[in-house]
Amino acid sequence: MTLINGGHDADAPNTNGETPLSWATANGHDAVTRLLLGNDEVDPDSRSKYGRTPLSYAAERGNEAVAKLLLEKGVEPDSKDSEYGRTPLPYAAANGHQAVVKLLQSRDNLSP
Repeated sequence: MTLINGGHDADAPNTNGETPLSWATANGHDAVTRLLLGNDEVDPDSRSKYGRTPLSYAAERGNEAVAKLLLEKGVEPDSKDSEYGRTPLPYAAANGHQAVVKLLQSRDNLSP
């Protein structure tokens, strides 16, 4: 909170284009994810150098609570990465994260 309130860019990407939100979602930090999503300057659909979104990282790692937070924020559930053309759903399925697969499939705005 100090960094955000101290005027630091809460959406600043690293050299791979990954933002603090990407890191928080990939590592299952739901409290940090919630904090960052509460900041209007943070893009919940930010893309890394490879087109990965915070939702794709959460799906790949099986972070259901974090994925749910992102979906509630209105992120695009069908965003494809630029490296493999994958959406978050195949990332979750390939790693056996059935709870995240079900969560993503339950969305009305998910392409078949």
